[in-house]
Amino acid sequence: MKMYNVFMNVREEVKIMLGSKCMTITELAKKMTELSGKNYSQSLISHKLASESLRYTEMKMICKILGYRIYIDFDEIRLGR
Repeated sequence: MKMYNVFMNVREEVKIMLGSKCMTITELAKKMTELSGKNYSQSLISHKLASESLRYTEMKMICKILGYRIYIDFDEIRLGR
């Protein structure tokens, strides 16, 4: 069983998700453009991933397209509970 680093960056996560769906960044960009009405290109998405400037709303859209969900689990100790 392969274990992934919990501190993976967003670029690595998106690449894993794309690979699991046999989809390229170019295909993802086309679907993002269709879904949002905004112009997304392969180079724009690649730049956002490399510079870690992808917005949360864009990550949610990517997850929706690829059939993934985002879960946020707050550490109760850090929240003082």
